[in-house]
Formats: sequence, C-alpha cells, structure tokens
Amino acid sequence: MNRFILCCFLLGAMALPAMASAHGNVRQHDTMRMLEQGAFGSVVSGNWSGYAVTGPEDSVTEAAGSWVVPTATCAGNGEANTGASFWVGIDGYTSPTVEQTGTDSDCSKGAPTYYAWYEFAPLGGVTITTIDVEPGDVMTASVTYDGTEFTLTISDERTNQTFTISKEFPMAKRDSAEWIAEDNSFVFTDFGTVAFGEDGTGVTATCEATVSGETKPIGGFHTYHAIFLGGLTKYNWFAVPSALTPDGTSFTVQWH
Repeated sequence: MNRFILCCFLLGAMALPAMASAHGNVRQHDTMRMLEQGAFGSVVSGNWSGYAVTGPEDSVTEAAGSWVVPTATCAGNGEANTGASFWVGIDGYTSPTVEQTGTDSDCSKGAPTYYAWYEFAPLGGVTITTIDVEPGDVMTASVTYDGTEFTLTISDERTNQTFTISKEFPMAKRDSAEWIAEDNSFVFTDFGTVAFGEDGTGVTATCEATVSGETKPIGGFHTYHAIFLGGLTKYNWFAVPSALTPDGTSFTVQWH
C-alpha cells in the first residue's frame, strides 16, 4: 500500500487523426510505459502520472472519476504545439489495451485548446465535439463493463453536456483501473496542477473502482499504485502525484 509515494458511428465525434491536425502535434494515447519500479508499489512511467488499482484478469468492471480541467500555459509564439490528457479508464497498466475517456489541455500553434475524447486503445481515439470544454470545468467520467460491452460516459458539470458510447472489446484484460494525467505529445503541456476526486471537484462517489465485485475509492484497495511521470534520468520528474487524501478519494498531479 502506498503511504507517501516513491519516498525518498457517431454523431458528435470525429477520429483523432483529424483532431491531431486541428489541435496540434498530438499523438495517440497509449498504455503505460514503465521505466522503473519504485517504493511502496509506486512506479516511474514515461507517459502517465496519477494512480492505478490492480486486480486479477477479468476482475475490473468499473472505474469512475472526476477532475477539474486545468489551464494550458502556452508559449503564444504561434508555433508551439503541446499536449496533456486527463482521463479515467480500465486497463493499460500492464495490459495492451486501454478503455478510456477524458479531456485534453493542449497548445496548438501557441494557443490553448480544450476538448473531450474517448479511446479504445490501440484503436484510434475519437474527439467528442458535442461537449464544450473550458478550463475550470468539472468533468465526471466512468468506464463500465456489463459482461458483454464497455460503456464510456463523460459529462461536463458546467454545461450538463454528456456523451456515452458502448462497444464490445473482447481483447481487454480488465485487470486495472486508472486516474491519469498523460503526456500524449512530443512536448508536454504546462498545466500547472490538476485536481482529481471529491476534495477538488465536490463530486461524491468518484475516483472509485469496482474490482472482484467490491466498489471502493482508490485508497480503499489493498493494492494501489502511485505513478510518477519521469525521464530516463532518475528523479527527473515531469508530473508528480500527491499523496491521497485521508478518505482515499482525491489527489492532485503537478506539472514539473
């Protein structure tokens, strides 16, 4: 268990390739790239920062989360393209797929841009055009599995806009749930700090997962993992998660 970590068809959607040209030099979201195993179950990743809970294969049936869309700080020089994604999902911690939905805070030619998306990785991601995302918006999202299909739902609490899609995805392992800030670009957006969970969003029953039939907040599980986004040089952090709040529901990720 982590204490403090590492001690010392579709209307309203379009494919990510179109999004990439519209929103800057953004690449497809990916499974976690582990660089190093840390203390107390924590890990250093090349692309993720946040938290994950793990279980046996076929045991995870839901991941739910909430976060506040952070502001993208852009160079404003008309050239810089950066990307940062914030999402909740199932799989990808040690398995080859991710069923996920979230938002981006990007810079496109030096200007901030925000949008919602979903992805059944390794299939291409899809931008959701029916949700108008702004910095400061509280987002809620969930990924559930009913024995046949995954259902991905994401909502903006400011606008009350909601998007849902269901899909069979038999290759999924269903052995982890995640709440993540992801570097999905060649240059990671400076987003400052992003807040996940009830303490930051005011949304109850969030940052929870259902594993082997039990629904708990992140900190309620015996096995959970803090994920630090780092470089190849030890302690060269790009994004760092805080410790969980005492109720196990909330945390922040700080850009470095």
